[in-house]
Amino acid sequence: MADTLIRADASDHRVARYAAAAIALSVAEAAIPTPLPGVKPGLANIVVLLVLLRHGWSEAAWVALLRVFATSLLLGQLFAPGFFLSLTGTLMTLVLLACAVRLPRRWFGPVSLSVLAAFAHIGGQMLLARLWLVPHAGLWALWPVFSATATVFGTVNGLITARLLHGASGVARDASAPDKETSD
Repeated sequence: MADTLIRADASDHRVARYAAAAIALSVAEAAIPTPLPGVKPGLANIVVLLVLLRHGWSEAAWVALLRVFATSLLLGQLFAPGFFLSLTGTLMTLVLLACAVRLPRRWFGPVSLSVLAAFAHIGGQMLLARLWLVPHAGLWALWPVFSATATVFGTVNGLITARLLHGASGVARDASAPDKETSD
């Protein structure tokens, strides 16, 4: 029987690094007390958005899904209701981002993509909660609160992502520019 050897390429290593950062942010965020259950800043989504805009949807999907599974495993919540809520929100976000990333960048940059993703995430979670956990229409009374937090945190995360993207491109430009002292 021939041995099959699977080799990790540069993309695999990149996904692993980004996923590790997203997992660390999710675990740290889990330690932050929140006034309302389910309301979190979604800091790991900054990493997913960075990957989406730098490396494409496929790598962003890997990072997002690895984050959901690994974070749930590390926090002892794998296959608990919170895991399924997180997974559903992530899947809804990935579907939306697969469509939204094709929109004109002039109108749909990191901030608008982040806000759209935040709404897709909370929408997916609310839908699953309504169908599975709280089969009562009263659940939708929470929609205004979740919408407000999705708008605020989506905007903040999008601004952070935009700043990181701008900073990274500035570093790359500076590194490729000739040194002023040696060019004189």
